[in-house]
Amino acid sequence: MKDLYFWVTDPLWSIFGESFLVSFLKFHKMEGGIPRTDKTEFRECCLTTWKQPYIMQLALSAGIGGLLFGYDTGVISGALLYIRDDFEAVAKSTIYQEFIVSTAVAGAMVGAAIGGWVNDWKGRRISILVADVLFFIGALVMAASIHPMMIICGRVLVGMGVGMASMTGPLYISEASPARIRGALVSTNALLITGGQFVAYLINLAFTKAPGTWRWMLGVAGLPALLQFILMWSLPESPRWLYRKGRVEEAVDILRKIYPPHELDDEVEALHKSVVTEIAEESSIGEVSIITRVRKAWSNVVVRRGLIAGIGCQVAQQFVGINTVMYYSPTIVQLAGFASNKTALALSLVTSGLNAIGSIVSILFVDRYGRRKLLLWSLFFIIVCLTSLFGVFKEAAMHSPPVTQVESAHFGANATCPLYSTARDASTWSCMSCIKASSDCAFCANGQNPGACLALNPSVKNACHGEHREWFTKGCPSSFGIIAVFGLGAYIIAYSPGMGSVPWILNSEIYPLRYRGVCGGMAAVANWFSNFVVSLTFLTLTQLLGSAYTFLLFGFFSSCAFVFIYFYVPETRGLSFEEVEKMLERGFKPWPFNSKQKSSINEAQGNH
Repeated sequence: MKDLYFWVTDPLWSIFGESFLVSFLKFHKMEGGIPRTDKTEFRECCLTTWKQPYIMQLALSAGIGGLLFGYDTGVISGALLYIRDDFEAVAKSTIYQEFIVSTAVAGAMVGAAIGGWVNDWKGRRISILVADVLFFIGALVMAASIHPMMIICGRVLVGMGVGMASMTGPLYISEASPARIRGALVSTNALLITGGQFVAYLINLAFTKAPGTWRWMLGVAGLPALLQFILMWSLPESPRWLYRKGRVEEAVDILRKIYPPHELDDEVEALHKSVVTEIAEESSIGEVSIITRVRKAWSNVVVRRGLIAGIGCQVAQQFVGINTVMYYSPTIVQLAGFASNKTALALSLVTSGLNAIGSIVSILFVDRYGRRKLLLWSLFFIIVCLTSLFGVFKEAAMHSPPVTQVESAHFGANATCPLYSTARDASTWSCMSCIKASSDCAFCANGQNPGACLALNPSVKNACHGEHREWFTKGCPSSFGIIAVFGLGAYIIAYSPGMGSVPWILNSEIYPLRYRGVCGGMAAVANWFSNFVVSLTFLTLTQLLGSAYTFLLFGFFSSCAFVFIYFYVPETRGLSFEEVEKMLERGFKPWPFNSKQKSSINEAQGNH
């Protein structure tokens, strides 16, 4: 609660927070946040967009923001490997590496807040254009960086663009799409996010041999931002925003391009009623400060129960460790024993592809089996995978190759790591002892034989490579490496269909209508903040605890999340907002504590 209170009352949040939440309110009220889709809707989507390609042009143009979001998430994991090679300060500083990754998340929080304000003031289209400008400038700054601090500044700008695009893109698509296919079109944004991550790994692999490597990886992100900027200039503003601003004729002209003539009058009437209802509900909360609205939400017992479930799911989504895999997967592969940057990127491509497939699985099964079941089964297998990864990395650490004086002296006295040279127990050192001793030490492997503990500098690294040996600064040579990669793949398969998407769906359904903007905003901030904490601390944890115990820690968090969701998160599948509110009013109790309640919920779901 302290963290939540900090972000709600922070001066920056006080300036931008209300606009951010109001934008969430309009999205959630209108369409239930992330609309539910089924196979019938996807077929209808294909038929409708085939007849009216203008609709798909709207959706895909706005959806490029999702592609940028996914690309930024994936590209930094590979670029970081080569940034470490070019900047010695980054290679030797875990904090530097964590800040290069996590400052984009901090920028995204600010960008989402600014995006809410721009959405209300200038509209969805302008907000997307501003996001593209920020992303494009950030990509250029990163590509031209001559110091790690320039990379961090570029990451902040890119993060701000991501934050604005991540909330405005789905909002624009939902407001400019026919109601009958809106869910399928908004779902394309989620697919583009995971698709963007996959493309990022392909781009990373493509530039491994190019001069400048990471500069190309980070700079090429400016191209889709420029493309979206050009496309959005030719597209209209959201008809809903125009209608709310009193520009009715402009809104109707846009609707005329989206709907066939026989549906136009009904849609205009539906839009009118929806806007009137929305304004009335906003008035029911009152024109009060954001802090007062938050206090009102927490003081209402029904809303508070929904917030506990919704925010708890969002925090759990991050603390199962997913963004350690998304942001650091090549580094994790190196920790598992693969020294080559190219090999680490190639193996990481598998995890990204599995994540994209998992998002499709979620769309197909979330309405068939329910939110709660998917969450619990997802967490169960996540715990199994993280525990297995703990065992694999523990065994790898215990069987790391030994270091010998002969091997280390082979490269010259000045090439040996100083800590190893002065250690009293040097005869007991292994590869793991060497790389953990100091950020100035690295291990030069000699096949399956004992290796050398050397000083971490470019000339010594070149000498090691000159003898066709492998250079390790993160992990150690291990026969368990491929098992670890399979474990990471299994973890993604377990995460993506359940914990990957269901927390967002649940948050779009569990709050009473009049509070959904405020509550959705708080849940989103909790998610971003948790993302920031996890991405900022992962490398430090691996340094302090070791890779094995870091995965075990995330397994412990996942076990806590399983218990929390079992006792506090109800099933909302097939329930109307009124039925969800009544269920929260009674108070949710899981089996076997309230079998009567379960039967009544099942009956309600069966009626849908």
